[in-house]
Amino acid sequence: MEKLSNLDLSRGYTEAEYAQMIEEQAMSVLEVMSQRVGVEDVARIRRAYEFAKQAHRMQRRKSGAPYIMHPVAVAAIVAEELQLDANSVISAFLHDIVEDTEYTLDDIRRMFGDDVAFLVDVVTKKKKDHYKMSKQVDNYDQLLQSLQYDIRALMVKLADRLHNMRTLSSMRPDKQMKIAGETDYFYAPLANRMGLFDIKTDLENLSLKYRCPIEYAEIDEALHRDMDTNETRLKLFCSTIQDILRSAFIDARAEVYYRKPYSIWRKMKSQDRDYNHIENRYYVRVTYVGSRHKFTEKNACLKIYSLLTDKYKERPQSFVNQIDSAKENSYQSLNVMLLSEEGVWEDVQITTEHMVETSKIGCLVGRDESNVGEWIDRFKRVLEDIAKESTSNSFIESVVTSLYYDDVMVFTPTGRAIVLPKGATAIDFAFELGDDIGMHAQYARINGRLCSIKTELKRGDCVEIGTSDTLQARREWSDCCSTYKAKRELKNIKDVDTNAGIVRCPACNPIPGCEVIGFKNDDGTVTIHRRSCSEAIHVASKRAELIVTAELQSDPNKTYLISVRVRAIDRYHLLMDLIDTITTKLHLSIDSLKTETVDNIVDCTINFFVHNMLEQTEATRSLYNVDGVDELKIKTEE
Repeated sequence: MEKLSNLDLSRGYTEAEYAQMIEEQAMSVLEVMSQRVGVEDVARIRRAYEFAKQAHRMQRRKSGAPYIMHPVAVAAIVAEELQLDANSVISAFLHDIVEDTEYTLDDIRRMFGDDVAFLVDVVTKKKKDHYKMSKQVDNYDQLLQSLQYDIRALMVKLADRLHNMRTLSSMRPDKQMKIAGETDYFYAPLANRMGLFDIKTDLENLSLKYRCPIEYAEIDEALHRDMDTNETRLKLFCSTIQDILRSAFIDARAEVYYRKPYSIWRKMKSQDRDYNHIENRYYVRVTYVGSRHKFTEKNACLKIYSLLTDKYKERPQSFVNQIDSAKENSYQSLNVMLLSEEGVWEDVQITTEHMVETSKIGCLVGRDESNVGEWIDRFKRVLEDIAKESTSNSFIESVVTSLYYDDVMVFTPTGRAIVLPKGATAIDFAFELGDDIGMHAQYARINGRLCSIKTELKRGDCVEIGTSDTLQARREWSDCCSTYKAKRELKNIKDVDTNAGIVRCPACNPIPGCEVIGFKNDDGTVTIHRRSCSEAIHVASKRAELIVTAELQSDPNKTYLISVRVRAIDRYHLLMDLIDTITTKLHLSIDSLKTETVDNIVDCTINFFVHNMLEQTEATRSLYNVDGVDELKIKTEE
């Protein structure tokens, strides 16, 4: 039987053909569920199907197919691909009843109970006179908030979206773009975060197919050319691997998997390369299918790794253990690059059949309360952070940041694992440990090495954060963060800005206490210049009506970077005296120092932070008093 979601709706079917296919698919759902639930629940599922068929009897899809085809296909995804419970399958059959028919939520509650009514309510788009953010964003918010009660509603909605994407060809181009865009930004990342690898992959590729059909077709065609070119060589490689393992009595299979067009497209965009220069367009998966009593899963993978590296040379530093340090979405494997007989580095992923199944149903694998509950608790903390300050402008960005596509697991010195998005820095890590640590982070020790807190972290890093009570985080650090939590806390620093509405001229860089002049801007802000600034003189000569009285207020939490160029006669201890003057005598922080000595003349540039003009003047006077100093030049910067 051909599944409803795979039908070519453009060819047209008779009413009898549609009816037969719909009935067969519905019976398949009942058969699958009969293996997992009792007779009473199977009867309830059948009743839900019959009710949905009657409620939607007069409706057609855009393709012209009977509307009931959609709920039946969604129920099949929920039952077969997501392997959910009876009430989830029932809600899949009924998910469009309230939105598209005369029946109400109370009708569903009366016939199928509170649990089914709740699930249907969550996936039903609410019609409002006024939306808090926007119709689309409010729908996303509604789904995410349901997580605090039940994860199944998200799963049913993903099944609904997946079938809509699989049948998107019947929609107008503008509707295709809208639905594909929503899928790429929200639903595919959500499926990824939930560990639903197959569904995530389908959603991503269908989104690209309808958003960028030409690019999709070009990549798809190139992948098929690769398959033809590499087929003989890779068959031999896989066959050899299986022979090696069979001779060691290891029951496993080796298969080639080409990455999907969306994955290739992302690599091309992120690496700024064309198709021919993208590496790892495919990988070889070696899957242990033997008894789990013979080896533990990890030991089975390690045994296979050992046997293969006895035969093939391993690329140095290519081994990645994603069993002990699994990704947030539950994917597990041992990854290694092996040199084949043909001299090609092959990307090999060693896994087990159970691990592969886990990657399909991610957060629900095992299905015990502690397993699902732990994942939900982590996800809820992320959503609570988003919900605190969501606006129509920030919500989507926040969700995309939080439902990241890839992640790294790093550790505290005590062994606590912290999962962060790929590209995260030590600043992100600090805020994961606590807001106070993040706000006063001074440095990081990564694998024992002293590093800037802006350093990007890699999988497996051991990270320690050093703090200082006298150091305050800076708002611009948010540019070096990946997590929503860190970005939100750093951006909130603006709330204590004593110079709100003031813009500093980037050319003259005024600081509090210097002589300034202000000019009104069209957006209501005021640009502050030093009175000696050539730009200020130019504007004043032509637009005097813009001049306003203004000043920069000194703020103990705000510092300004100034650059001092010192020329001096060289002598013993000169550099130490300059540093001592700034740090010990004036208690100011040095950002950087560069010095050069030519023919006993020292040219030294020191960048350090001051709070105001008074500190700058005091620094200038004190540096002039250092023995041997002949000349000083100062430039202020952010």
